[in-house]
Amino acid sequence: HVAHFFAGWQARLLQHLFLYPLLLLATWGSVRIGWQPFGRCLPLQLAMGIVFAASATPALMLGEHLAGGSWHASMRMGATGVLDEMPGPEFPIWLASATLFLLTYGFALALVSGFDFYRRMRDSQIRSAALERALTAAHLASLRLQLSPHSLFNLLHTIRGQIDWDPAAARSMIVQLGDLLRRLLNAGEREYSRLADEMQFVRLYLELQQRRFADRLAIDVPPAAELPPAWVPSLILQPLVENAVVHGLAGHQGPVAVQVSAASSRGTLTLRVTNTVAAEGAGSDGGVGLRNVRDRLAIQFGERASFRSAPESGQWVAEIRMPLLT
Repeated sequence: HVAHFFAGWQARLLQHLFLYPLLLLATWGSVRIGWQPFGRCLPLQLAMGIVFAASATPALMLGEHLAGGSWHASMRMGATGVLDEMPGPEFPIWLASATLFLLTYGFALALVSGFDFYRRMRDSQIRSAALERALTAAHLASLRLQLSPHSLFNLLHTIRGQIDWDPAAARSMIVQLGDLLRRLLNAGEREYSRLADEMQFVRLYLELQQRRFADRLAIDVPPAAELPPAWVPSLILQPLVENAVVHGLAGHQGPVAVQVSAASSRGTLTLRVTNTVAAEGAGSDGGVGLRNVRDRLAIQFGERASFRSAPESGQWVAEIRMPLLT
């Protein structure tokens, strides 16, 4: 009769309740063991699966016993009754049950291993993103540190030219340099600064240069009230104005005008630094400072920002276009 071969639902439910903790323990042990080295771990993994699968029939017998049935007794090898009339021993039935539960264990192990692999991959991506952010921050800091000594050297060279023949002017310039260095250090510690603070820094630098080249250098920097309320990468304009002064004055004795402007339109901020050059002269678009500007814009904004430096109508124009950060 069918009741001799299939246990009742109570016994099956108890069987699964007994096997569930064993399944959790086996999968936890499998994850802890891992698969490397493969030759040593594979036998352990198979042994855990076989132990779990072999426990299915004892668990069902225990469930049948607790449920008050007699399936255990009717299925015992050598018992009289219906089992003696079946063609074959009890072992194939047990083997079929063990194979079924071995497949169940394999599915559970694949599910848990897949989840563990996803968790480790997610953690790896988080660590990779954190390392990438740290690397980007370190790269930006190194670019700012490259700018600072370069600017300081040129400013000290400017003051040195004033010491011998105009000590009072040199002392005044040292005071201005102190203010400039203070702003330089503060800006170097921040990734972004307000556009008004950046323009004030540019104004201090250009005023120091103008005091040395008073008969040749004219500057035009917009006041803070006319600037958009925006944030820009710290010290992003410093290499541009330095390049404008150095290459604008080089190669001729005529006057040089350096103009700095800022305008915003449709979510884009445009910063321009222009300087006059000699008719036969040319500017520079490959110096260390300008390469740093390109690198910083690429790191911080990617393709959303652009930088160009080229002659235009007798002037050298350096222009930055970047997203408007308010």
